[in-house]
Amino acid sequence: MDENRFLGNDRLAREIYEVMSEFPILSPHGHVDPKILLENKPFQNPVELLITPDHYVTRMLFSQGVSYEAISIPHADGSRSDVDPREVWRIFAKHWHTFRSTPSRIWIEEIFYTLFEINEPLTIERADYFYEQINEKLHTPEFLPQTLFKKFNIEVLATTDATSDSLSTHLELAKLNIGGRVIPTFRPDDVSDPDRPMWKAAIAELANVSGEDCVTFISYRNALRNRRDHFKRHGATATDHGVANCETLLLDSKEQEKLFAVISSGKFAKQDADKFRAMMLLEHARMAADDGLVMQIHPGSSRSHNHQIAKIYGADRGFDIPVATNYVRELQPLLNEVGLHPNFRAVLFTLDESTYARELAPLAGAYPSLRLGPPWWFHDSLNGMQRWRDSVTETAGFYNTVGFIDDTRAFASIPVRHDVARRFDAAYLANEVNRHRLSQSDAVEVGADIAYNLSKEYFKL
Repeated sequence: MDENRFLGNDRLAREIYEVMSEFPILSPHGHVDPKILLENKPFQNPVELLITPDHYVTRMLFSQGVSYEAISIPHADGSRSDVDPREVWRIFAKHWHTFRSTPSRIWIEEIFYTLFEINEPLTIERADYFYEQINEKLHTPEFLPQTLFKKFNIEVLATTDATSDSLSTHLELAKLNIGGRVIPTFRPDDVSDPDRPMWKAAIAELANVSGEDCVTFISYRNALRNRRDHFKRHGATATDHGVANCETLLLDSKEQEKLFAVISSGKFAKQDADKFRAMMLLEHARMAADDGLVMQIHPGSSRSHNHQIAKIYGADRGFDIPVATNYVRELQPLLNEVGLHPNFRAVLFTLDESTYARELAPLAGAYPSLRLGPPWWFHDSLNGMQRWRDSVTETAGFYNTVGFIDDTRAFASIPVRHDVARRFDAAYLANEVNRHRLSQSDAVEVGADIAYNLSKEYFKL
């Protein structure tokens, strides 16, 4: 692979990239299962490393007529079809051409080259060779998860953890010397959205682990504060809120209790659930202003769009589809409540690119509590990064954004995603110098901030 890939032939871009590449990785928003690192078992095979956990890959294959049964995607109950992983890999290789010009292709080719030292195109004819080369390395001590963690030069890796998680895995990981820290992130969606099928069970578990009965709203809120404190004691610096939209609602204590009673009865209308979610997003912001956990808000996904896939295979199987979102009006109650609070911090993400220049950049360019998360999910790509920087920089600048997030469950893709983002930003900054919008020294300084300092400071890492 060309050492100047994604940088062009600009000498300055290369110089900026070399500065950026020296920094360790901060991953303040990820979804890797911490048990992978604690158990430190070899990855089973190339399929379990690169295909099964990556919904970018599996959704593309499914879109081309490859069933989830054919590639042995686990069912919601944990069972799965009995398919030889070599055959799954051959299916992947047969459809490799469908990934042309996608970020998945870029990331996986980077993994082939940088991790497994394979520098040739994947073809159906060479599929078995690729499989054997990768599989052989996976069963060496150098490719155990903890060893890779050190090799990847990860300083901090944040996971995503449910409200009532004991965090025992994180407690054990904290005792180990793996070269960096693994910290939890508080994800209270399971108890904040009454439309979730297991909402009542999640509330019961919250009551059990917190010691609060959760019969009243005050008790329920105290239980959430209890869990937030528990996460902070285990190293958490942030929360994570995957909401359908950013609607927020300010209610007084009597109105909160009344709404909570309706929701708890199980006999509520759609508008009641909408009001509850809006009330809770604002309530989580109030708690963030109290305890200082950075609030990450990422709306705009129609989750599990296909009900049949969700029923058989569960969530996060490639059928989360972007929808239009609004930030200015919907966040106004929240921002009027805590937006100027000195202890409140929030990062806004979006799947709706139309909001970049119109809503997100102006909000972050005004409120000291807000930062813009980088292009996320479907827009975590070279083209997506270009559109994002072009849309937000003139209004929000570089310093009302946070550094790159990888948002991945695929552990091996963490370093390559960060490297691609650093290469893009180095080229972007060099172009700003060439356009006489930045000096060379400014560009180098901004590059270091984007690569490391912005996330380090804002996420309190």
